[in-house]
Parts: sequence; C-alpha cells; structure tokens
Amino acid sequence: MADADPKIPTDTAIAVDAPDKPRRRWLRTILMFGVPLIVIAVAGYFYATSGRYVSTDNAYVGQDKVSVASDVAGRIVSVDARENQHVKAGDLLFRIDPQPYRIAVEQADAQIAGAQVNVQTLQASYVGTGADIQAAKDRIAAAQEDYTRQDSLMQRGFTTRARFEQAQHALEQARASYQSAVADANEARAKLASGAAVPGQNPQVASARVAREKALLDLSRTAVRAPVAGQVSQADRLQIGQMMVTGLPAVTIVADARSWVDANFKETDLAHMRVGQPAEVTFDAYPGVKLRGHVASIGAGTGSEFSVLPAQNANGNWVKVTQRVPVRIAIDEKSPRQLIAGLSADVRVDVRK
Repeated sequence: MADADPKIPTDTAIAVDAPDKPRRRWLRTILMFGVPLIVIAVAGYFYATSGRYVSTDNAYVGQDKVSVASDVAGRIVSVDARENQHVKAGDLLFRIDPQPYRIAVEQADAQIAGAQVNVQTLQASYVGTGADIQAAKDRIAAAQEDYTRQDSLMQRGFTTRARFEQAQHALEQARASYQSAVADANEARAKLASGAAVPGQNPQVASARVAREKALLDLSRTAVRAPVAGQVSQADRLQIGQMMVTGLPAVTIVADARSWVDANFKETDLAHMRVGQPAEVTFDAYPGVKLRGHVASIGAGTGSEFSVLPAQNANGNWVKVTQRVPVRIAIDEKSPRQLIAGLSADVRVDVRK
C-alpha cells in the first residue's frame, strides 16, 4: 500500500484544527472591541471623578477633654476613680477631708444665733427709746409750765430774775433731752434696719445666713464628681493623703458625647471646599470602619500661623512650602468601634456637592 501524501491533511488533523479557527476569531473580536471599551470606561471614570474628591491622611480624631479640679482645698481622703474607667455624669471621683468644712458650718450656725440675740437686744433698746422720748416730752411740758408761771410772776415783780432764768434753763434742758432721745431712737432703728437690704431680715442675720450657705456649699464640694460622662484619664495623679489646691487640674475626663476629626488639608485643596460638603472617614486602627460625615468648619489660619514658633519667611533663604489648613469634619453616624482621641484617620471630601 502506498504511503499517504504528507501534504494532504488526514481526517483526524482536520477534526482537531477546525474548532480553533472560530475561537481565534472570537478572541480577536473581544480584544478588538473589549480593550478599547475598557480603556474608554476607565478614562470616562477618571474624567467624571477628576477633581471631585480631595483627601488627606493628615487627620486625627478629636474629643472633648474636661479637666476636673477641686473647688476647695484640702487633703484627699478617698479615691473612687480608676485609670480608663468609664464614668457617668455625677459619679464620685475623689473626696477631700470634709471635717474642716463641717466645723465652718457649725461656726456659721453660731454666728446666726449671735446675730439673732443682737437683734433682740436692739429691739429692746429701740422699745426703751420710745419710753425715753415720752419722758422727755413730759419734762418739756413741766418745764414749759414752770417757765410760763415764772414769766408771769416776773412781769408782776413777784419773783427774782435768777428764778426766772432757772426756769428758762430747765425748759431748754428738757428740749435738749427730747432731741437726744429722738436721736437714740433713730440710731436704734437704723441698727435694726429690718428690710433695708434684705426684706424681712436684719443685715447681721442675713450675713450670718449667707456665711452658713457658703460653708454648706464648700462642704458639698469636698465630694468631687464627674461633670460629664466619659473615660477617666490621668487618674494616677490622685493619691490618698495628697493635698489638693483649689483650681489645680487633678484628673481628665475624655467625654464620649461628641467626636470629630481634625483634617489638615493642603491649601491647594481648598479651592472648591465649602462647609456642609459630605465627607468619608476611615481609620488606621479600624480598617473595616468607614463613617459618613460633613465639613463642619474651615480653619481661620494655617497650622504654622498658630504654632509656638511661627516660620520666619522674611529672609533670603525662603523656600515656598505648601501650607496645611485645619478642617473640622463632623461625624454623622455612630461608630461601631470606640473612637479614641488622637487616632489617625483618612478623610475624603466630595467638593462637587
């Protein structure tokens, strides 16, 4: 049998090569039209979103930090707050020795009692001045009667001038005694002064009662409580036996009622940024957390403007550096994870809305 011609394909070869040709045609068609479509789609996406977003990774979480200080001085006798403990508003943080302030309240009570006794004494004195005035009036009437009689006798020559002058002098003394009694009554009434400054109270009694209220207020302030709900920080500075000074910050509470992000954007990113534009915040500590927010405010100065040592650009070695402007981002939704003050964040702002 003669050998088959190698130039003529066998049936098997034809059966194998036949499906490759349609596959190659489909592949060429896909590459011919698909790749340009992908390029056009990517270009269209970048064209549509170009300049729409500005972002920065120079952003940090901010929270209110309340420094708690004592309103009264004294020695710490108990500490109820621990480091990183969560407290509610009104929870006891620490207590100052209340004994000196209890003594001050007792002293104020004694002052009130003394003032009330003094008022009773003044009232009795004032009542006594009324009797003195009446007696002075009686003496004036008697002296006036004697003076009138002596004057009549003097005109008829039945008395001496010395007796007449004595009656005249007695009348003048009676009138002077009356004026003195009236002055004493006015003085006693002025010392009582009920209702002059404080309605219905004597000034001494009112002053003593105010001192007692002040002592009670100081006593209540020996128990230092949390002004806001949050997490206690720097509580290790509180030690039993330590002397507290009025107004000296003793512990810090990081309030958990409000959190925000301070993002430092380049000055070149602010051209279209406005308050109210939506923002998206992610956190380095929580890769899966993404929170919605908005631009709450734009800073009034760059970071270098408010630095302790501002840059001195008026020199021959000046190099222009892109400045950063602080932008506050308000967070519009509750975070599933605890936001810690100072956490690093990434912020993206949609400047076209």
